[in-house]
Amino acid sequence: MIEPLYSKDISGCAIFGIINTKGKPIKGDVITEAISVMHERSNGLGGGFAAYGIYPEYKEYYAFHIMFLDEGIKESVEAYLQEKMVLVKSEDIPIRKKMSFLNTPILWRYFLEVPQSKLTPKITEEDYVVSIVMNINKRFKGAFVFSSGKNMGVFKGVGYPEDISRFYRLEEYEGYLWTAHGRFPTNTPGWWGGAHPFALLDWSVVHNGEISSYGINKRYVETFGYECSLLTDTEVIVYLLDLMIRRHRLPIDIALNALAPPFWSEIDSMEKNMREALTALRIVYGSALLNGPFSIIIANSESMIGLTDRIMLRPFVAAKKDDFVYMASEEAAIREICLEPDAVWSPKGGEPVVARLEVQI
Repeated sequence: MIEPLYSKDISGCAIFGIINTKGKPIKGDVITEAISVMHERSNGLGGGFAAYGIYPEYKEYYAFHIMFLDEGIKESVEAYLQEKMVLVKSEDIPIRKKMSFLNTPILWRYFLEVPQSKLTPKITEEDYVVSIVMNINKRFKGAFVFSSGKNMGVFKGVGYPEDISRFYRLEEYEGYLWTAHGRFPTNTPGWWGGAHPFALLDWSVVHNGEISSYGINKRYVETFGYECSLLTDTEVIVYLLDLMIRRHRLPIDIALNALAPPFWSEIDSMEKNMREALTALRIVYGSALLNGPFSIIIANSESMIGLTDRIMLRPFVAAKKDDFVYMASEEAAIREICLEPDAVWSPKGGEPVVARLEVQI
């Protein structure tokens, strides 16, 4: 028997999210237990977590998590940050140094403030921060900003998610919202910057599937100044959210409809006002439509949202127990940390599941 020269190993990836809607803290080892149940959905080429509410003492400052390939580029980026921002604190991200991973970069975090002198009536604080992130990722070869929000952080790398959790000592953190991802790269490289979650400001996304519309999505966001430099299709989802919700001021439900709109046949059968509204949305934001099989968990400082493609080609389960809402690729992962949820359900394709924080953090 002649073996093929190339065989592609396809998997599903694993996603998980948990939020306490009352803002109660959840320890990092809780979500690690949940994501570890789906170990077989990844292959060790990517794992990561996003956590919200973990930096209460610095919650007024932007927390930049940055990867550096060497000390020289780190010095160059630090000089740039000191020129463009107010540096409040700089330190290495705590890790277990005895754990060994392939090509581990230098991992550093900076707490930063935007100088008021840099702002104008046309440039908001968030506009300015996004420009700094894009400039670092584009101009400084070997430096990647992988987290840039306030009172939140992304922790990711090349490894199984439970190992990445131990590496970053996530059991020492507490947050009211966590998402996690186990990656099985299908069409893109497995590398530290390409692991999930992807984040910009306080938005983060974990994704199971493939964005086959990546080319047009990428070209679309680049016309608005975003730089897709992390070599993974999921990155573009974060920029689409930032563009539509922060810059274009669309309500979240409208932006989600742009990402995964009803089919034209469904729109044509709707009553006049809804038909006209969704037709206009699809025309204006046609290049933002996500095509291909996907299930994603989107998070920001106020909410956690689950969304699948319109015919649900990737699995997605949600559950609720008291003040907790859970979202996952598999129900088994939810039941690992919540044995008897009050409700468990699978939404329809393209139908978002939204859990909102009920208190101000």
